[in-house]
Amino acid sequence: MKAPVHLNALRAFEASARHQSFSAAAEELNVTPAAVGQLVRTLEDWLGTPLFHRGSSGRARLIVTDAAERALPDIRAGFDRLGIGMTLLQQASTGGVLTVTISPAFAAKWLLPRIDRFQALCPETDVRLDTSLKPVDFAAQGIDIGVRYGSGHWPGLVAEKLMDEEVFPVCAPSVLQRVGREPGLGVFAGETLIHDQSMEERAGLPSWDTWMLHAGIAAGSSNRALKINNSAAVLQAAIDGHGIALARSVMARDDLMAGRLVRLFPNITLDSPLAYYVVYRNESASLPKLVRFRDWLLAEART
Repeated sequence: MKAPVHLNALRAFEASARHQSFSAAAEELNVTPAAVGQLVRTLEDWLGTPLFHRGSSGRARLIVTDAAERALPDIRAGFDRLGIGMTLLQQASTGGVLTVTISPAFAAKWLLPRIDRFQALCPETDVRLDTSLKPVDFAAQGIDIGVRYGSGHWPGLVAEKLMDEEVFPVCAPSVLQRVGREPGLGVFAGETLIHDQSMEERAGLPSWDTWMLHAGIAAGSSNRALKINNSAAVLQAAIDGHGIALARSVMARDDLMAGRLVRLFPNITLDSPLAYYVVYRNESASLPKLVRFRDWLLAEART
């Protein structure tokens, strides 16, 4: 039985096929063109078949044979998997960098006020936050773990529920003094409603209209609106006294505890059909640093 061909020869072939040139492949691999050519010839000898249609000139563009063209997708996929495996080996400790994807608002209002407790628990782990509302490719972008808001279904990711939440109106203490300690539902007629536009595309997330319908208030009870496309900024606008915001309980919790915001109509509750989830790739589920961060997140949510 023939010995397996060296991976360097396969890598030289893949790079040459992609660039259609030994010279360009050599530049990428940081070797000489002659070395790339020799590696490819070694692979061809081992296979007993040519991989390129070679032109009469050494400068001619390399043309991959039909058989080699059919094999390239699997070879490239194999290199991708090898890269993931090497990354997992490098990360197989509680040390190193842990890359976490979260929304900017969740970072500002929930995670960052608590992150020092994780750093005290795992001082050997450096946390790198990737703040974005857009979906990310965990494997391609080197993401280890994330927190996402939604229904709990993201293709290719394990999702563990972190926190449920409800929505309710909040305002600054100064606004509450103006409208009265126990305002009636008619309070909205004279106040600006602060809308969170960043959540408008979330199917099923309660809006001001939804909450008012639930509370038995006619739609359009307020003629003034302030629309902001960042959840943290929505709460800040309410803290600054610019109106009444429809808050999500997880985002507003610390501001309520600190007295920067007060909840209006605490007897009227409206649960959100969406929740926060810890998400990660199944291939990474056993990484020690990921496990420590996931368990810490779940413990923080419980408290």
